[in-house]
Amino acid sequence: MGHDISGYNKAGKEIAYARFSMGNYNAAILYNVLDANNYYAGVSGSGGSATFSIQQIEKAMNAYKQFCKKGDFSLTRREFFPWDQKQILDFIQNCLTTANNEGSVRVYFG
Repeated sequence: MGHDISGYNKAGKEIAYARFSMGNYNAAILYNVLDANNYYAGVSGSGGSATFSIQQIEKAMNAYKQFCKKGDFSLTRREFFPWDQKQILDFIQNCLTTANNEGSVRVYFG
């Protein structure tokens, strides 16, 4: 079990990927900034997917930047591992690039 979150372009090619173990609460950060908490199923994603517009991914990026800037973590800073911080940022950036090029991006929450 775990969270395998993938972003896809319109051709169905995976353009972004983030992996969190079932006990890693940092997965909730990505769900939160994407405003996709309804796909969070505790130890894994729900298995659903959603299409995000450019504006929604830009909003996620802004929310993530604010989250990091404020340091207003629901977890302690030592639990927000640098590799999780990087994979969340990389995921959003890759989705934003695709959304900018294609108008939207599809995200699967497994």
